[in-house]
Amino acid sequence: MSYPAVSAVPAPIRIPVREILPWAVLVILLSLITLYFISAEQGAVSVFANSYVHEFVHDGRHLLAFPCH
Repeated sequence: MSYPAVSAVPAPIRIPVREILPWAVLVILLSLITLYFISAEQGAVSVFANSYVHEFVHDGRHLLAFPCH
């Protein structure tokens, strides 16, 4: 017994932008804060007076090719 070929076309998934936008803004903001601490938190532009943040992100800084020495 043979069955006729049925070509099923998948329906596109619609993702509303209004649901994604707050999460996208949060992720971008957290990414920029993380990038600041990894790349610029040292020396004259330091937010914190001690070097704890610098030492905490030290390996990540070298991994992303930011010089710090």
